[in-house]
Amino acid sequence: MATTSVKLQPVGSDMIRNTERQQQVSDNRSEPQTPINEFSSLPPVDTGKEAWLFLAACWGVEAVTFGFGFSFGVFQDYYTSHEPFAGSGSTAAIGTTTTGILYLGAPFVVTVCKMYPRQARWFTLVGLFIASLGLAMSSFCTSVPQLIITQGVVFGFGGCISYCPCTLYIDEWFVRRKGLAYGIVWSAAGFGGAVLPLVLEALLQNVGFAKTTQICAGMLFAISAPLSFWVKPRLPYSASVQKKPLNMGFATTKVFILYQLANIVEATGYFLPAIYLPTYARTTLGVSNFLGALSTILVNISATVGLVLMGHFSDKLHVTTCMLISAGGVATSVLTIWGLASNLATLYVFCIFYGLFAGCWPAIWPGIMKEIAKREGGETGGAANPMVLTHLCFGKGIGNVVSGPLSDALIKGRPWQGKVMGGYGSGFGVLIVYTGVTGLLSGANYLLQHLQLL
Repeated sequence: MATTSVKLQPVGSDMIRNTERQQQVSDNRSEPQTPINEFSSLPPVDTGKEAWLFLAACWGVEAVTFGFGFSFGVFQDYYTSHEPFAGSGSTAAIGTTTTGILYLGAPFVVTVCKMYPRQARWFTLVGLFIASLGLAMSSFCTSVPQLIITQGVVFGFGGCISYCPCTLYIDEWFVRRKGLAYGIVWSAAGFGGAVLPLVLEALLQNVGFAKTTQICAGMLFAISAPLSFWVKPRLPYSASVQKKPLNMGFATTKVFILYQLANIVEATGYFLPAIYLPTYARTTLGVSNFLGALSTILVNISATVGLVLMGHFSDKLHVTTCMLISAGGVATSVLTIWGLASNLATLYVFCIFYGLFAGCWPAIWPGIMKEIAKREGGETGGAANPMVLTHLCFGKGIGNVVSGPLSDALIKGRPWQGKVMGGYGSGFGVLIVYTGVTGLLSGANYLLQHLQLL
């Protein structure tokens, strides 16, 4: 009996444990379950039809949202020379508000996407509708503040909602080729910024401001909305992922603060040429509106190439090396080529080099993500945190918003006009110097890295 009693005890314990497991399974039936074999049937990362279709869809969404923001120089030139906006101050704030909100809203929208992963699947479609609505509303505007609200705030907010799922899901679809994937997607902004100015310039001259914005609103939604159905997560929905707390600790580390500081400094100067190049070409060099708009097109085409190249480099080189390459190219092109430019051909050469080296900056961000992950994960490295990317977007947005009123202050009274040679004596001289110096300072982390201060 003693022996039997000893044998019965573990059987009873097993029965209790089995009962508890059955009860636990029963209690959890209301929660979403992810079968183990579901992961084995997932599409591959870094390759395959579905991964590239996803990337193509993200590219299309990026092209129409950021592409419009990067084409604002054409609108800026139109507003300053046509009623009812001619003579109004702060027109530069319209474009910087658009792109500023596109960047600034990223951390908040991505946070909401992570909190509500089922609903995030449709954020792209909703955002595109809001952006199209903002453009349509701007056709009824008669003042600059109204344009800031419609083209700036409403369009920017809708655009931000539409592209944030792309940013979140790229980490699921691409691992080894993450930098290249981001570079390809962000190159769409340059492509959109190259094509849209031609469309906008032709429409503004032929049908006027109101019809142009209405046509663009319809085109934006009609072209990009179908693409939103391909912007989808690779991983299945999981309640455990939904409840996982967001990792924000990196934001207070020394290394991230230094990278973010360089990011903000670069952004305050980066947007200045894009705002004023068409106006500079028309007023200083006396060219037509089309030839002036071509300066923006060249910057954006070159940025498209630069983003893809830098995306490849960011997978191979240390992030501070990539930052140095960008900084050296920006400072050289601005301070020597644009600063000494006295004809249209030289200005176009500047546009090509500036777009190549300045426009590639966002493709450096995956390298920063990788560096932060390595610092947080020790020698073995850590998983890239998409919130790092959104905080970098936020930093670029700060620089973008600041650059609007800053640009007005830098050219106020046309300092140095007629007193020095080339672009420095055009009235835009202080703006040129500021852009070149901030571009140079954006590469300072390379020196800090080698001094072991980073």
